[in-house]
Amino acid sequence: MMRAPSIGRALLAGALGVLTLTGAAAAPTGLGGAAAARGRYFGAAVQPSRLTDPVYTRILGQEFNSVTPENALEWDAVEPARNQFTFTAAGRVVDQARAGGAAVRGRGLVSPSADHVAWLAGLGADDTRAALRAHVTATVTHFRGQVGTWDVVSEAFSDAGTVRPSVFANRLGPAYREEAFRAARAADPAARLCYNDFGIEDLAPAKAQAVYDLVRDFKTRAVPIDCVGLESHFPDAAAIPAAYARTIATFAALGVDVEITELDIGGSGSTQADAYRRVVSSCVVVSRCRGITVWGIRDSDSWRPDLTPLLFDATGARKPAYYGALSALRICAPAC
Repeated sequence: MMRAPSIGRALLAGALGVLTLTGAAAAPTGLGGAAAARGRYFGAAVQPSRLTDPVYTRILGQEFNSVTPENALEWDAVEPARNQFTFTAAGRVVDQARAGGAAVRGRGLVSPSADHVAWLAGLGADDTRAALRAHVTATVTHFRGQVGTWDVVSEAFSDAGTVRPSVFANRLGPAYREEAFRAARAADPAARLCYNDFGIEDLAPAKAQAVYDLVRDFKTRAVPIDCVGLESHFPDAAAIPAAYARTIATFAALGVDVEITELDIGGSGSTQADAYRRVVSSCVVVSRCRGITVWGIRDSDSWRPDLTPLLFDATGARKPAYYGALSALRICAPAC
């Protein structure tokens, strides 16, 4: 198995020292600027309710060139009642991103959040198919030209590699995934369309193999798919697979882009910094890995704040993890 590339601990330590001293000078370009210099993005998941926080918005504007509305585009947030769409919260995030010149990734078109929507639970097969198409079409059309990339279907497989039970799988079978992608392409032919999941960061387990087979099948049959998203929620540095870079490269070899879509890594100090460096390096060395989204901005904004998994602490100060990520964008292995 090929291991993720390493620039060595001594080089990392030196890079961290230099970058820490020059952190203030790097602020105007930040992570997004460093990523853009390599033709990539570095983004963050954003909560609409945080956009009134000046520290939060300052970091967002300085550091990131891509934004994902964290949960505001999930089915239960967008269409809580049939044909009654609410785009206000997501629209605030999209407007904020576009005002700052950032790209926007859309998340949650068809995801497990739909299982919590009461009105969907009572539909038969034909109505479920119609509701799926209508939801995807209305949402993508509303943000056409504003959201450049969509996670069309997320988390559709079990750990065993079987179809994950859901309101759509139970009524329509696995074909619902193709239905969603075709509806999204029709609604915005220019948007990039992704399949997104967790637990597929190592290709060996059955779940990752099932996702690989899905993408290969879609490409073979010309089902519109442009990218694969690896969520990459790691509870600690030890959870990062040794074959992470190989996984990215193997998916890319299918003819799709790869994106790290929900990155967070529990920990602190130099261990966490090295973990972020390794993950970001694994993307940078693969030409079709287009970018990275961290799942929140400050540790206090995280969905699991007890793990302190992000790049900024609760006060908004840069952590060593920040410089680990930045070092991978600026000082990469010779293969970059």
